[in-house]
Amino acid sequence: MPAILPDGDPVPADGALPSGALDGLGTRPFAFYVHVPFCVTRCGYCDFNTYTATELGPGASRESYADTAVAEVRLARRVLGDADLPVETVFVGGGTPTLLAPDDLGRVLAAIDAEFGLAPGAEITTEANPESVDDAYLARLREAGFTRVSYGMQSAREHVLAVLERSHTPGRVPQVVDWTRKAGFEHINLDLIYGTPGETDDDWRASLEAALESEPDHVSAYALIVEEGTRLAAQVRRGELAAPDDDAMADRYLLADDLLSARGLHWYEISNWATGPDAACRHNLLYWTGADWWGVGPGAHSHVGGTRWWNVKHPAAYASRLAEGVAPAHAREILDAGDRRVERVMLELRLAAGCPTGLLDDTAVRRLIADGLLERAPYAEGRAVLTRRGRLLADAVVRELC
Repeated sequence: MPAILPDGDPVPADGALPSGALDGLGTRPFAFYVHVPFCVTRCGYCDFNTYTATELGPGASRESYADTAVAEVRLARRVLGDADLPVETVFVGGGTPTLLAPDDLGRVLAAIDAEFGLAPGAEITTEANPESVDDAYLARLREAGFTRVSYGMQSAREHVLAVLERSHTPGRVPQVVDWTRKAGFEHINLDLIYGTPGETDDDWRASLEAALESEPDHVSAYALIVEEGTRLAAQVRRGELAAPDDDAMADRYLLADDLLSARGLHWYEISNWATGPDAACRHNLLYWTGADWWGVGPGAHSHVGGTRWWNVKHPAAYASRLAEGVAPAHAREILDAGDRRVERVMLELRLAAGCPTGLLDDTAVRRLIADGLLERAPYAEGRAVLTRRGRLLADAVVRELC
């Protein structure tokens, strides 16, 4: 969730959506994202909307945050009316969500269930830092109804973690994964980052192998992006750290795909591998396939029926608006048919299932097949699917097709 919010159209004080956004409500999958904007320290590479205790200021706190989030859940019910909207997935992200007490996270989840109802077998995920949980915390989280935990492992090398300003030690990850399983969680994701300045190919291989030793059913591997305004960007600009190398990044992506696939985790989205369909992150799949979701929290983004909006950024402003009975949305945009087509192509093409060729220019599709960037066989079935090389050049492929 980027810290800088875009401009857009104003949102009514009661949060009411355009009538067209409510057309078909309930016929599309529905989800909640809950943003918890608190961190102990800010990592040097991170540009998410997060706040340490010293940055937070008056008007908001960790202790009161669950009550504020519950108020927005109730607002969502009023805005969306009486439509039957069983919630298929809930994803709690941040920040560091597990800086909140597990009972607080459970209260937000209980409010979603009370207002909308959780669908049978709903996927309920929280992100966590390895150092932010212990066995007792995880047991309480499972009791509250969470089904999946996503850990920010990032690397197994101490010097790489130091550049990223991550505070956990490599040995912490297998310990918390063991606790997570003992607490009754079946689904565990490990997030990795490749391309950190100073990381070698051997470092990256060691991180992948360490992640695999914990036997997660899901691994996410993301190329490091040097975001403007971060400490990392300043270090790169001053020449203190080298900028990530594109060729090295491509090699590390291929190594990840090789090692993960060899251990039974197969790609289903460019940066995500899972042991099977049941292990894929259903919440993210809803994002990538055009579902509806309500984003709770400061800076959180929402999408319902082609209308997208985003909340005010600071936790104090967010809490103040809800306390006054005013919707916390900062601005919104209504996507037209062209916007929705482009967005659908951009997102679905990232998936192993690909994108319907009916959305695309056939000449461009054939040219990309000839160039080895799209698979030939799925074309006959009406799907455009990236080849392995195409995954490395996905942005260029999307530009060609859009």
